[in-house]
Amino acid sequence: MRMGEFSRRTGVSQRLLRYYEEQRLLNPSRRPSGYREFTEEDIATVRGIRMLLGAGLNTATIAELMPCMVDDGQTLAPACSGMLPDLNRERERINEAVAGLLAARDTLDGLIAATAPTGGDDPEACYAAGSARRPGDAAASPPVVHV
Repeated sequence: MRMGEFSRRTGVSQRLLRYYEEQRLLNPSRRPSGYREFTEEDIATVRGIRMLLGAGLNTATIAELMPCMVDDGQTLAPACSGMLPDLNRERERINEAVAGLLAARDTLDGLIAATAPTGGDDPEACYAAGSARRPGDAAASPPVVHV
């Protein structure tokens, strides 16, 4: 099948399919006219790519892992235990990212808790701190926040 139909059947944009091909995740055959020709097996491949992307893996890792994966029509599974180090490495990377996000949320929660409830704010104090504009300063540029 040609790319338009393949895109409709997989629910993946043609641009993204070309990217998958560029990343060597898909390898459609070519007609003499140069048009790509996709197979039913390619549909399963795209389903696997989407699942692995959803698991947080990047395309370079997926390209390494895809040849060792088996699709039973319902799910994608490793065909050999040799993939475990790569899968464990990716899991650890995701754990570190989650820990970083949780720490950021905790910091934000602390800032929220330390902020006085609205209603009693002194607009002049907020302006002096650089977090608000004085009435009538609508044309002024927003304050610069230094991190």
